[in-house]
Amino acid sequence: MRFALIAVLALSVVGCTRWSMNHHLNNAYSAYDRGNCEQVMLELSKVERDSRARPYVWPEVSMMRGQCLERQKLYIDAAQTYQFIIASYPQSEYAYRARARLETLQSLGHYPPRATAVARPTQF
Repeated sequence: MRFALIAVLALSVVGCTRWSMNHHLNNAYSAYDRGNCEQVMLELSKVERDSRARPYVWPEVSMMRGQCLERQKLYIDAAQTYQFIIASYPQSEYAYRARARLETLQSLGHYPPRATAVARPTQF
């Protein structure tokens, strides 16, 4: 019993980075639901500081950052964030979601579609 009490006190004093990271991520989602993107960005910065050894959370943080940028009508920045997710985490579910957001931005006219490369033969 004494050990459990000491362990709980030690964790509360020192803090567990995973608990702290989850706490800040939950706060970011709550702030996003309230429409407070400034608070979201602050909480996401805290998550990034706590998640240095936990890269599995990075695509989720980037996705939320892109959604906030989109909500603030910073469409080019949001699109670049989505492209970063696709390039950095191509096999994650967030890459799939980022592609969908890019397509939505393009269909709404907020982001120009990529120009496709056209092969032209040289003429002599």
